[in-house]
Amino acid sequence: MTDFLRALRELLGCLTERAPDASLAGEWDALLQALVGRYPLDAATLMVMEGGALQPVAVLGLPGEVRGRRFEPAQHPRLAAIAAHPGVCRFPPDCDLPDPFDGLLDEDLSQVHDCLGVALRDEGRLIGLLTLDALSSGALRDLEEAELLAAAELLAVCLRLAERLAETRSRLSEVLGGEATGSGLQQWSSPAMQRLMTAVDLVAPTGMNVLLHGETGVGKERVARELHRRSARRGGPLVQVNCAALPESLIESALFGHRRGAFSGAVKDHRGHFEMADGGTLMLDEVGELPLALQPKLLRVLQEGEIQPLGSEQARRVDVRVIAVTNRDLAAEVGAGRFREDLYHRLGVFPLEVPPLRERPEDIPLLAGHFLEDNRVRLGVANLRFAPEAQAALLGWHWPGNVRELEHVLARAALRALGEQEALTVPGQRAAVLRIEPGHLQLPRGDAPAAADTPAARGIVGGEAEAGGGLREATEAFQRRLIRDALAAQGGNWAAAARDLALDPGNLHRLARRLGLKA
Repeated sequence: MTDFLRALRELLGCLTERAPDASLAGEWDALLQALVGRYPLDAATLMVMEGGALQPVAVLGLPGEVRGRRFEPAQHPRLAAIAAHPGVCRFPPDCDLPDPFDGLLDEDLSQVHDCLGVALRDEGRLIGLLTLDALSSGALRDLEEAELLAAAELLAVCLRLAERLAETRSRLSEVLGGEATGSGLQQWSSPAMQRLMTAVDLVAPTGMNVLLHGETGVGKERVARELHRRSARRGGPLVQVNCAALPESLIESALFGHRRGAFSGAVKDHRGHFEMADGGTLMLDEVGELPLALQPKLLRVLQEGEIQPLGSEQARRVDVRVIAVTNRDLAAEVGAGRFREDLYHRLGVFPLEVPPLRERPEDIPLLAGHFLEDNRVRLGVANLRFAPEAQAALLGWHWPGNVRELEHVLARAALRALGEQEALTVPGQRAAVLRIEPGHLQLPRGDAPAAADTPAARGIVGGEAEAGGGLREATEAFQRRLIRDALAAQGGNWAAAARDLALDPGNLHRLARRLGLKA
């Protein structure tokens, strides 16, 4: 219990001192490890109730993609049973209720044989769950329930504090003209995205125009929505317009509006996008596609805050914040004479770059888990999982299409896996776990560059393969070398090696045992 209290104090300090969007995944994992690490279990989770679903914020013995999933109790009978139980909810080994983690604990054993959980409550309101799972029947039989309930109560206090700190930040932000920031419970795993969201928090309340740039498919639209949501304009409209999709002859009318009779076919007055966004935010997607002839008119609106609809003799004032989005290098476009320099500087008062997925492989498991859960619901299957080799393949690919490519690859893979399963099983009977194998992903082969060479990427998959054997053997051989190198660099200190590899210490010990590096 001493280690748990120490970890609890450290987490509480981080909640009050760190920036709202700083990742606390390591601290939450350390807290869970200190609480349950001495029990003979194979997996544990701490989940927080958000928006009617349970979101894992700390995991032990489970792949990182679990963090990206949302578990609705109505769809998971065991979680619903734990949520309704007043104490420690135990399930018998022969319980026929499907376990939400079946197929995730071990690549050879797919069924959990010992399972229990505790609901975390705030004055009767469910705020989270603690789950413990073991593959061996009876492994958790001798667990001291009174001690676990006492620790769970302290855990609930920590969750309540985190929730109330988020509410306080939200109210303070509203007073200052901003919006609620993160709760400190669920954030991006990669430093690159954490830095981006910190910048979003900084600029969102100011009303400055923002230039969002980044490769196709990185999620620029989502960042634009966050900028609006965290701004003082969140109560106003967010109007999105794709400049590349508008015919050149209609762009001016679409943006600034027109009056009846302004041109052939203008049979009635039309409000443009600037007028629709009055009091809110206008997102100009693909702004680099705007024709040069129209750019001076856009510049005038940004400078004067006035629009003049086609066919109107009077200008109209509008209060609009512009978020310009592009996958082009606008500075290079200025140099080539295809974009006005003065407009570029007006739009780019505060430039933000959304990093490509290959530069933030730490986020791949989180995103993959989210997309996997979406496809599980869409296809109507009980459990949709990755084979270990499929996870390795995801982390080894460089994702030129970024997050959008990942989403589409997983949607196709899930459908292929389902079709293959139904072709091999009796009609109307589905296996308990639908597993995505590397072949379902159909990722291109060849000499494509690997994902960014970060400790998180290296610690899961690595960028080398040994001659002979399959993907699994090559991956395990590289993992052994990587763990040995990390241990040697840290003088045999397993905790320091885990930090170097960006792995949870408990997960590193389990991996080392599976790879034959520990007894």
